[in-house]
Amino acid sequence: MTDVRDIWVYLSASPLLHLTLTLVAFQIGNWVYRKGRLNPILNPVLIAVVLVVSVLIVTATPYETYFEGAQFVHFLLGPATVSLAIPLYRQFAKVRQSAPALLASVLTGSLVASLSAIGIGYLLGASPDTLISLAPKSVTAPVAMGISEQLGGLPSLTAVLVILTGIFGAMVGPLVLNLIRVRNWAARGLAMGTASHGIGTARALQVNEVAGAFAGLAMGLNALATAILLPVIWRLLF
Repeated sequence: MTDVRDIWVYLSASPLLHLTLTLVAFQIGNWVYRKGRLNPILNPVLIAVVLVVSVLIVTATPYETYFEGAQFVHFLLGPATVSLAIPLYRQFAKVRQSAPALLASVLTGSLVASLSAIGIGYLLGASPDTLISLAPKSVTAPVAMGISEQLGGLPSLTAVLVILTGIFGAMVGPLVLNLIRVRNWAARGLAMGTASHGIGTARALQVNEVAGAFAGLAMGLNALATAILLPVIWRLLF
C-alpha cells in the first residue's frame, strides 16, 4: 500500500494525469452513450462529470490541482465554439429565410428562461443573490457568470446551474420535443441551443447538421439577448 501511495503522490503532481482522467472519463461516457443507442438519458458529459468528481473525492484531490491538467481541454472550448460557424455557414440560406421567426423565437426563449427561473426561485423563497444567479442559467457559462457577477449574483453558483441546465436539457430536450411532435430540425435546434446552450448544441450536432447549425446560432443570440435584457428586467422587478 505504501508503494501504491507513493506512486499516486508522484503521478498526482503531473498535469498529464488529470488531463488523461478527463479524456478517459469522457471516452467511457461516450462508449456508454453509443452502447445505449444514443439514448439522451445516457449523456456522455454527465457520465464523465460523475466519474471525474468521484475520482477527485476518493483521492481528496483539490479542484485547483485537477484544473492544472484540465485547463488544456478548457482552452479548446474557444476553438470549439468558433468551429460552430462551419455548419452555420453551410446552412446560411435556411437561416436567412428563417430570420424573423428565428429572432422572435430566441427573444421569447431568452425571456421565458430568465423569468421562469426568477419566478420559481421567488416562489420558493430564494434570496436576491440566488435569484440573479439562477436567471442566466440557459446562457453559455462565461457570459452567464459575467452577467451574474455584474448584477450582484454568485458566479460560482451560476456556473454550476449552467452546467446542470445544459446536461438536463441535452438529456430531456429531445424527449420533450418528440412528445410535443416538433419534427422540424431547425425548430428543434433553436429550442436546444436556446434552452441548453453548448451542451444542447453538441447534442443537436450529433443528430442533425441543420439542427446543429440553428442550435449554435441560437446559443450565441441567446447569450447576447440575455446580456442586454436581463439587467433591464432585474432593475424593473427589483
